Amino acid sequence: MARLPMMPELLRQLFRKPATNAFPARYLPPSVTKFLSSVAQGEAAINPPVPVPPKFRGKIAYDRESCIGCSLCLRVCPAHAIEFLPSTKRIRIYVTQCIFCSQCNDICPKGSLHMTPEFLLACEDRYAETQIVE
Repeated sequence: MARLPMMPELLRQLFRKPATNAFPARYLPPSVTKFLSSVAQGEAAINPPVPVPPKFRGKIAYDRESCIGCSLCLRVCPAHAIEFLPSTKRIRIYVTQCIFCSQCNDICPKGSLHMTPEFLLACEDRYAETQIVE
């Protein structure tokens, strides 16, 4: 009996259009794309983005030159987002699998890994260049 009060709302939601816009930007509604073109022409301005807080865990960055190939990061990664490349003794990080826990950064003896403030990472191709860090 407790489920009956929500049934009318569920049925209404079933036939409504989605309330959100699809991502990425090519799916933006015309009102937004017109505004962005007016910004590009200098007719309008966008408020600057809010700065990320200190110690923000965004997209991971990898310094290949300082990496010694110890593969400790592989062992601590709970998401298995890091792959070891034995031919070069380097690593490959799949951003789409990463859970941004920063454990690999903490264990790296040479500090070859660190988190960046980059957080707009959405992409349709999980194997795109922007989604793999080497």
